[in-house]
Amino acid sequence: MPMMAVDIVVDNIRRNYQVYVPKNLGADRPLLISCHGMNQDAAYQRGMLQIESIADTAKFVTVFPNGIDKGWDISGDRDIRFMLALIDEMVDKYSIDRNRVYLSGFSMGGMFTYHAMNKIADKIAAFAPISGYPMWGGNFTSARPVPIIHTHGTSDDVVNFSGVANILAGWVKRNGCPSKAKVEKPYRAGHITRHTWGPGEEGVEVVLMELANKGHWISNDIVMTGEEIWNFCKRYSLEMTTPVVHINTPQNGLTFITLGGESDVPPILVKASAEDPDGEVESVSFYDGDALLSVQDTPPYQYTLEHLGKGEHHIKVVAVDNTGIKGGSEVVISVLEPTGNYVFGAFDSEGCVPDGWMTYDGVEQRIGYSSGFSSGSRVLHFTGAQRDFDYGLYTRNVTGAPKEGYARFADAKTMTSLTLYPGNYQLFHRLANWNQSSFAQIRIAIESTEGEEIFSESYTPTTNIGNAASNDFSGTTTANFTFDVTKKGRYTITFYTDDFSWADLVIGRAAIRRKGELTSIDKATDVKSRQADYYNLNGQKLKGKPQASGLYILNGKKFIVK
Repeated sequence: MPMMAVDIVVDNIRRNYQVYVPKNLGADRPLLISCHGMNQDAAYQRGMLQIESIADTAKFVTVFPNGIDKGWDISGDRDIRFMLALIDEMVDKYSIDRNRVYLSGFSMGGMFTYHAMNKIADKIAAFAPISGYPMWGGNFTSARPVPIIHTHGTSDDVVNFSGVANILAGWVKRNGCPSKAKVEKPYRAGHITRHTWGPGEEGVEVVLMELANKGHWISNDIVMTGEEIWNFCKRYSLEMTTPVVHINTPQNGLTFITLGGESDVPPILVKASAEDPDGEVESVSFYDGDALLSVQDTPPYQYTLEHLGKGEHHIKVVAVDNTGIKGGSEVVISVLEPTGNYVFGAFDSEGCVPDGWMTYDGVEQRIGYSSGFSSGSRVLHFTGAQRDFDYGLYTRNVTGAPKEGYARFADAKTMTSLTLYPGNYQLFHRLANWNQSSFAQIRIAIESTEGEEIFSESYTPTTNIGNAASNDFSGTTTANFTFDVTKKGRYTITFYTDDFSWADLVIGRAAIRRKGELTSIDKATDVKSRQADYYNLNGQKLKGKPQASGLYILNGKKFIVK
């Protein structure tokens, strides 16, 4: 059947659309709605998407609506009502399956697609934005978890690719997907990287199709965008028959980092709930990757993980219903034992607080991973022609009170644990001020999780960025200091601002490495022949060899007495 142009009246306004209907469509078939970009129209969108041959094979209807004045209402309900009217008309004319309606859009149409996620998630089974997202910041308030496939070129100069990560991170979190994506590079063609977060709640996934060096257009270079959208969307329906599994504890993204020895992960209780929308749950199985841990046939469904070793653990809970259909959910627990330099967090996504970090400015506490911030403590993206780093974690002290402005790594609230074995450590950092022309001191503290400070050092930056991420800046010093850990335990690394109102700091990089063992003194050794003087850490000379365990100084060097 050829493409048809059709009018429809919505809210007493004559609207129009183009529709493509394959021959021999049949009943209860899916519907894809594809929205054009700003200053474009339905015919242009149809020509870019090139969906007809795919629709002919898979037997689904495609509608290309026209926006008023070649644009879309991306904040209100005018075009939401238009979409609902289109769905009703397609159901009446072509016996469309309401449970398999999908929405896509390019550029401003992609922004509208995100808008619709929060408005009509109960009417749309899956969403496929192309080269468009809410550039003013995202809302993640959909009525249900929503499957998303987002396609975007890295060289897009209209809707920059750099903003995609923050928006998708918000949807990953809302959908209960693992925070770390599965990455396929290359995916089918050398210029495509596919990132997949999932499965999350109700089995949904969030997918990013990253198209290297592609600009602001719908790409059909080797891989057809329309085909990828259809292959993703066709897996989803509003009529759920799959068991729904929720992992209540632990939260996704738990990370245990250990330097200087083997990890000592405490027992972790996995608690899950499972329901079947059209039958009964027969059994629930717990997995660590592909290794089966437990099978249970009655609630409460729970299992205690013990002795987790080094590596990334994909903890899966899979339910099977009375017809044999499976549904599941997954959390990722990482156990790291790094050697060499370990970098605290990845500062590579604007507007977020990264995994493992917590910020406080005297008013608001932000815990990573969180995103969508356009002011206050967050990762800034620097774009000046001359700059010492591309991204940096910014925080400030609004009140000026002591310790009320900081960025902290491995606080218990962050789901990240940092364990240090006894030894000598070196911490590296690149720090700047954000808006302190006279410069403001920064204090770096290593503290136990009980709040005991074992070492701190003050540092005055050599660079002030100047209150604009587009400014040039250079001269940032890479500094480091060493400290000793005498007792195995969990520690935090905190960067404190100075103690005056609006003091600030920007962390361009922070890393740690274990230099080596402290020399140990055996208390049974006869020290008379050494002609050595021992001192405690307060500088007081001891009478002979120390008799109590602890940290002491001998010939200017620190030693542990066991």
